[in-house]
Amino acid sequence: MGTVRSMLYDAGAAGLSAKHKLWLEKNGAIFGNGLFNILIKVKDTGSISQAAREMSMSYRAAWGKIKVAERHWGVPLVVTQVGGEMGGGAKLTPSADELLKRYRQFQQEVDIFIQNSFKVTFQGWPGP
Repeated sequence: MGTVRSMLYDAGAAGLSAKHKLWLEKNGAIFGNGLFNILIKVKDTGSISQAAREMSMSYRAAWGKIKVAERHWGVPLVVTQVGGEMGGGAKLTPSADELLKRYRQFQQEVDIFIQNSFKVTFQGWPGP
């Protein structure tokens, strides 16, 4: 699973659906789908610049989101290496890897809960 997205649940013939978004918040800094996907791309590409390009955003915007989260959450997320013979790069810290793992698990559990609750709550309702 490379990205997290808002989920859509359909109750059937009535055409009724449930949608949700999920994020974590600490000290005013949000960790949601955007930052999750930036970190996934950094992990996959080894580059903040490449991750930003793949998400159609500027390097500055991607790096800024990472730095804000690190500052407000008090956890380093990305380690960078400048230049050198092999070129620069970026990799996730163990804390960032663990955050991605836990966020993905939490997202999946919330998805299942919402899907089940929606089905139970609206099953058989003829709708408007």
